[in-house]
Formats: sequence, structure tokens, C-alpha cells
Amino acid sequence: MEPPRAGSWPEIVIRPSSDADVPAMIAIYEHHIGRGVGDTGDFEEERLKPDDLKRRRKNMRSKRLPHLVAERDGEVAGYAYAVPFRKRPAYRYTLKHSIYVHHGHLNAGIGRRLLPALIEACAAGGYRQMIGYIDAANEASLRLHEACGFARVGLLPSVGYKYGRWTDSVMVQCALGTGDRDQPPPRAVATGDSAGL
Repeated sequence: MEPPRAGSWPEIVIRPSSDADVPAMIAIYEHHIGRGVGDTGDFEEERLKPDDLKRRRKNMRSKRLPHLVAERDGEVAGYAYAVPFRKRPAYRYTLKHSIYVHHGHLNAGIGRRLLPALIEACAAGGYRQMIGYIDAANEASLRLHEACGFARVGLLPSVGYKYGRWTDSVMVQCALGTGDRDQPPPRAVATGDSAGL
């Protein structure tokens, strides 16, 4: 993955999210949920409320999981976070992630800065695998993930029903740190370096 050339975009700052970022993150989320990829976005009957997002962030931080924002020209231009893939202890080294980029900042390198920062923060926390689910119609997200080291590992046909049609999900996976090449150290997730979290 090539880093952006100097001067090609305004400066993009990746940092941990704060409660002050919540309104901007909700606006980004609601745009994607309402529109998605063309008209294939997610559909939720209940809106995400600021207190819900603040509670989610607090819960993630207590588990030393990253919740990052990308700031461009002083504006939140995207955000990304990771949560446990499964609750059972056998899956404690695997995370599932989400990434959202503000529609006004698409093709500006936000995802190419935000996703690697999330990967690095998760690896620093002792995690070994990251999973994502991407709408099969979202070619831009699929390309971004492939550029950041994710491989397509599965297709879930017709698992979503949005706006009058069935949608497929592509499952992607990326090894973190040394992945499965060695044994994780004892309690690595609980005591790992949480830089950037």
C-alpha cells in the first residue's frame, strides 16, 4: 500500500475518538445507513443515539479496543473501530471491524490512512486476526481492504435484505502481527501495548 504523496491532500490526522466527535460520527453513520452503496445501504429502524455511541466507545475502551477517527481540515472525515469477533474465549485474539468515511471526503485517502492505523492498534493490543463483512456491491471498500492486506475468505449470498432486494456480503480477513505463525503470549490481549487506543 502506497502512502499518500506529500501535498496531495490536506493533512489527515488519525487519533482516538472522543465524546466531542460523537455528533460527527453519527452524521457519517446515518448518511451511510440511509444511502449506503447506491440504494443498498444498511437499514435500521432505530437511529443511533449519541448516548448509545458514547456507551459503546466506553465499553470498547474498557476492553482496550481501538475507536479511531480521521480528521481532515479540522473535521471528522471518518472513523473505524474493532470489537470482539465472538464472545467465547477461543476467539479472544480475533476482532471484527467497521470503517466509515464521510461522503464529502471519499477518494481523499481517508480509508487508506484510517484502516492501517486500526490494524496497527489492534496488533499492538496483542490481537492476531481481523475480520470484516463488506456489501458485495461496495467495490471501493473491497479494493481498500485488499490494498491493506485483507483477503476475501468467504461469500455470504443473500444474507441481507435492503430496499427491496437481497444483498450478498463478502467476508474478508487480515492477519495481525505474527498472525498464526506462533503462539500468543499468555494474557497478551489483556496486557498488550495499547498505543493508539
